[in-house]
Amino acid sequence: MTSTLNIFSRRTAAATAQTLPIPGTVPNTAGGHAFALDDWARLDRFLVLGSDGGSYYAGERPLTRDNAQAVLRAIGMDGTRAVARIVAVSEAGRAPKNDPALFALALAASADDLATRRAALAAVPRVARTGTHLFQFAEFVQASRGWGRALRRAVGAWYLEQSIDRLAYQVVKYRQRGGWSHRDLLRLAHPETAEPGRAALLDWVCRGTESEALPVLVRSASSLSRASSGAEAAALIRAHDLPREAVPTALLNEAAVWEALLERMPLTALVRSLAKLTAVGVVKPLGEWLPLALSALGDVDRIAKARLHPLAILLALRTYAQGRGDRGALQWEPVQAVIDTLNAAFYTVFRAVEPTGQRLLLALDVSGSMASGRVAGSSLTPREASAAMALMTAATESSTHIVGFGATMVPLPLSPSMRLDQAVQAVSDLPFAATDCAQPMLYALDRGLSIDAFVVYTDNETWAGAVHPVQALRQYRERTGIAAKLVVVGLVSNGFSIADPADAGMLDVVGFDTAAPAVIADFIRR
Repeated sequence: MTSTLNIFSRRTAAATAQTLPIPGTVPNTAGGHAFALDDWARLDRFLVLGSDGGSYYAGERPLTRDNAQAVLRAIGMDGTRAVARIVAVSEAGRAPKNDPALFALALAASADDLATRRAALAAVPRVARTGTHLFQFAEFVQASRGWGRALRRAVGAWYLEQSIDRLAYQVVKYRQRGGWSHRDLLRLAHPETAEPGRAALLDWVCRGTESEALPVLVRSASSLSRASSGAEAAALIRAHDLPREAVPTALLNEAAVWEALLERMPLTALVRSLAKLTAVGVVKPLGEWLPLALSALGDVDRIAKARLHPLAILLALRTYAQGRGDRGALQWEPVQAVIDTLNAAFYTVFRAVEPTGQRLLLALDVSGSMASGRVAGSSLTPREASAAMALMTAATESSTHIVGFGATMVPLPLSPSMRLDQAVQAVSDLPFAATDCAQPMLYALDRGLSIDAFVVYTDNETWAGAVHPVQALRQYRERTGIAAKLVVVGLVSNGFSIADPADAGMLDVVGFDTAAPAVIADFIRR
């Protein structure tokens, strides 16, 4: 009878091994049990985190297939709601990469329901905001459906409805990606226009025809392609605000070219180009161009306008500080002022988060599974990303304690005073294997800690404990008299969470953007 009660009991003090189910749970992929996410929560997780790189327990292909099925179910339940969600996540810049939103939009554009297809195709310009996005959407949608009239019209509208100057910039900057080019799409869509400048531009894309009716940017880009020196290229860049992609490859090691590009370089391009700017000597200690770069990197309003995701800042900091790329042979000597500015920028973008004033235990899952896979297609493991996310909250709260757990607990040497890339490195090589997500609550009980909210950063692949995490939380509430809350920050796009959706004191969160800490704080405070 005792074993029966342990397996199926609704009392808060019950203790059931995580390899056994409790009411409401389903098997996870590690051999334990957790609560299933509904398909709308799965859609959110996929849109934000994607499935690139898979996870420790699920390879990239099965994880992508599993997510695609969840996205299709959401589309089948309410296609227009699903499209609205795709647009909202994409436009708000919540995801580090736009690929999952484009993939989901392509699935919606291939739905059986006519209203869903119309909503998805109408949303193409809002989700596919650049030429590269449009190429990715074309690749995704072609795998799901044929090029019917409605799809051709939607792609054609992308070329007809934006201003001629913006379109000129798009076709110069994003000429081809992933086997697609603007010429390919125009030959499929056949857009027609009575505007002389637009007609000349589309003709140039398809046939290479140059005429006086072409936008100045395009004619200047053609001149730049024939430039024979860095000085000549720099003059054209300054005169016509040409992007790096228009510069001939042979001139991309010229400091004069990069100086001209830096003057009006978009912020996202600047973050990606810091290594090259340093390698060619444009960005250097006490250099004349350094203040311009630092001013741009520290401009919070500009960061928001550019939709520069915090993860992009973190990755730039991590890569730049190591002085070499993860791929390729490029090396540089990092400039300390750039490192400091990137570090400050990461924290500054969260400056609007209102502190809760509560006592928080920030618990990072540092088990073996968290060291596998990649967050949102980046080079960061879920374990490394959890360190950065925990520091976001620690930087705004006055009462926090940061710990790590696998099958046991370990103190982590993390604090907001650390440089971000150093904090990430501090958790990258911890030798943990098994996962027990009940450990944070058991740890607090064992040490008599007064905790208002447990914030657990995990992949939810818990299995090694003698008690389920929700049971451990309820034990903590009973024994301490504190109505402690649990926030679960999911770092892998799988289908389950240790948070009980029926418990109003538990919250499942997905996100690595400026909205996530505010959502967490609001939940804890209220």
